[in-house]
Amino acid sequence: MSDPWLHIVGIGEDGMAGLLPATRAVVEAAEVIIGGDRHHRLSEAVTADRVAWPSPFDALIDTLKGYKGRRVVVLATGDPLWFSVGARIGRALDPSEIVYHPQLSAFQLAAARMGWSLPDVETLTVHGRPVEQMIAFIQPDARLLILTTGAETPARIARFLTERGFGASRMTVLAAMGGKDEARIDGVAESWDAQVPAFNTLAVKCVAAPDAALLPRVPGLADALFQHDGTMTKQEVRAATLAKLMPMRGALLWDIGTGCGSVAVEWMRAARYARAVGIEPRDDRRAMAAQNALALGTPKLELIEGRVPEALNGLEPPDAVFIGGGLSVEVFDAAWAALRPLGRLVANAVTLESEAVLIDLHKYHGGQLIKLQVNRAEPVGAMTGWRPLMPVTQWSLVKR
Repeated sequence: MSDPWLHIVGIGEDGMAGLLPATRAVVEAAEVIIGGDRHHRLSEAVTADRVAWPSPFDALIDTLKGYKGRRVVVLATGDPLWFSVGARIGRALDPSEIVYHPQLSAFQLAAARMGWSLPDVETLTVHGRPVEQMIAFIQPDARLLILTTGAETPARIARFLTERGFGASRMTVLAAMGGKDEARIDGVAESWDAQVPAFNTLAVKCVAAPDAALLPRVPGLADALFQHDGTMTKQEVRAATLAKLMPMRGALLWDIGTGCGSVAVEWMRAARYARAVGIEPRDDRRAMAAQNALALGTPKLELIEGRVPEALNGLEPPDAVFIGGGLSVEVFDAAWAALRPLGRLVANAVTLESEAVLIDLHKYHGGQLIKLQVNRAEPVGAMTGWRPLMPVTQWSLVKR
């Protein structure tokens, strides 16, 4: 086990004065200090070799390794392990080589300014990430604390809220919290036009209009919310499919024959940091899937052109696989071989030919085979009657 040589220190707007005495001593004894311009400004009284964040930022780990053997401090904002650089470094270096020194996070400070209980708040970051990620969290009465990516972010979020019927939502931008230049700007989403500092945290109290779009993270969004060409996993079947796929935090889905991306999008919405790769040979359907991912708050959906099973080569092993198109024994064999232990596989079939494949696979591998039949009430002249959707044969199993 190595002795710690790297200290990752959270620092606030009050700079060195806000650090605990032991932490301040660590920074003052540093030979090398790495951080952004703001961090260097907050600690400028300390004499040390100063290093800016590398560009590209992914080079940070190699930069750090080059200083091993010296007393190195990385300065971060607030809590280094809460949506910050500390977690990234901790995944790449031996934890025994690192000592973390947390400061109050922007979330804690913002919650205190708003008088909100943190367990009742969704804490999000769009800092250096697609702002559309926050869309999945727009819910009636939800309270959101968002680390933004710049001065323009609150206006973009205000637009997202307004477009979805949440224009009355109250927004508060908090900047330089804990420092002499602390600022607070309040407003309403539908009329938001404030100029705000580039480094800020946004608090949102979601207020829904009577006609607001209700987009729960529980699977089963209305078909009309997706751009599609008629070929898609319909709402009721999609909800049953996601229940068998079991979305989990950080888990990866392969959506084979993704079409408009409805299953992949709902998978990603259903669990924090869930990931999905959609494999689809048609350009027009990949374009629809990309648009649906942006509109519904899953901009990180990865879309791959190709046909299975060849397109599966080289992909990260999945935690779940959905086969909605391109079903064959060869496709199943390739997906099943790649699936992680305890992985879930679900395949849906609407044609007799595909159903026959599922029946044969079920005989050999076991699992659960069911028939889903959905009838929707629709107008029949002046009256109302049941109109059936195409029945779906669904096979699901867990890799033990």
